[in-house]
Amino acid sequence: CCGQSAVREAIQSVFKELLIIMAAAERNCTLLLHYDKSTPPNEDEIREELESKEVEKKVEGMKTLISLQLNGEMMPKLLMTVIRFVVPSDDHKLKKLLLIYWEVVDKTGSDGKLLPEMILVCNNLRNDLSHPNEYIRGCTLRFLCKLKEAEILEPLVPTIKSNLEHRHSFVRRNAVLAVFSIYKSFDYLMPDGPELVEKVLLTEADASCKRNAFLMLFHTAQERAIAFLTENLDQVSSYGDILQLVILELIRKVVRANPYDKSKYIRCILTLFDSQSNAVVYECASALVALSSSATAIRAAATSYTQLLSSQSDNNIKLIVLERLQDLKRQHPKVLQEMIMDIIRALGSPNLDIRKKTLDIMLDLIVPKNIGEVMQVLKKEITKTQGEEGDKNAEYRAMLIKAIHNAAIKFPDSASAVVPVLMDFLGDANQGSAVEVALFVREILETYPQLRE
Repeated sequence: CCGQSAVREAIQSVFKELLIIMAAAERNCTLLLHYDKSTPPNEDEIREELESKEVEKKVEGMKTLISLQLNGEMMPKLLMTVIRFVVPSDDHKLKKLLLIYWEVVDKTGSDGKLLPEMILVCNNLRNDLSHPNEYIRGCTLRFLCKLKEAEILEPLVPTIKSNLEHRHSFVRRNAVLAVFSIYKSFDYLMPDGPELVEKVLLTEADASCKRNAFLMLFHTAQERAIAFLTENLDQVSSYGDILQLVILELIRKVVRANPYDKSKYIRCILTLFDSQSNAVVYECASALVALSSSATAIRAAATSYTQLLSSQSDNNIKLIVLERLQDLKRQHPKVLQEMIMDIIRALGSPNLDIRKKTLDIMLDLIVPKNIGEVMQVLKKEITKTQGEEGDKNAEYRAMLIKAIHNAAIKFPDSASAVVPVLMDFLGDANQGSAVEVALFVREILETYPQLRE
């Protein structure tokens, strides 16, 4: 018994060590790179490349070191080699690789405290944040968004703040993201973060930077974001699409919390339907459906969906729009009945999933008022399939025959227009289609003897 318990304790101890190692690897794995570990170079070979005076060899050494680090090969002794021989280089490619290395390397010791070498790393990052090249500044600021060590970030805060006023928009937009990330994780390091970013939002002309600033206020100081939106409600239509998308998200949240403000925000949404961005139009329609149940709002949303259905060539977008139309159909069938001919145009797509979904929606929207037009379209579509071979064509024909059958059962008076056309498919090569036609014709002729002639 004592021997078994000792073995059990030893196994548990090994498992704990493995879990610690795995946890460390997971903590640093913020990116994934493939690396063939069949013949990995040893530490001395990598050190030799890093110490080389040739930039290309340094680059290869850094790539190898990063790949091995990501695959669980810890090489802590090489950290000082990188600081001594790679950090002083001004090569942009090495600068980029350094940022990736700082991202994946262990920054704390086994006791959880920051490594002493990180002081040198912090100094290097501060220099890059003041670098005359805006690309290096911007990339360094973007890297800081991934850092979760407050001890490294704290000395960099003044330099990050100064970059909010840099002349180049690439630097400013990444500076805003860095402020957002630091405030979200360590608000005590930058308590005036929302106030600084609000100033950027009010004076900024760059669309991407403005969007990042508004996004931060939306998540960290919503009252400031609402105040900005309220003051600039009439100008929203002139903003860039990336900012408009965040504004729409805020409007949804605000109206749910305070329904009394719905009317002014609905007017703002309606102005955005004229946007050139399909993403904005789609989000406008979704927001309108979520916030209002009036026939006018639903009609505007449905119109936008049908326009996207006809204008977009991507099948995935068409399927998503058709799903939204299906949701609308369940809640507001009368509005969609008016637009059945716009929806049915999606049958022009060669994709069978789109055609099937379109036919399903169409069958639920048929009423006496539109059955004649729908049957004419189905008649034309099935005529197009004549003489064309292929499994997809045969499957589409079977779908059309089934749709005509179901529509005719609902509205028997419309059957006379399509029975002569369907008779041509009694000898169809597709057995399922031929059987469907035979059943349909028999059912119609039994119900309406006058059509037998």
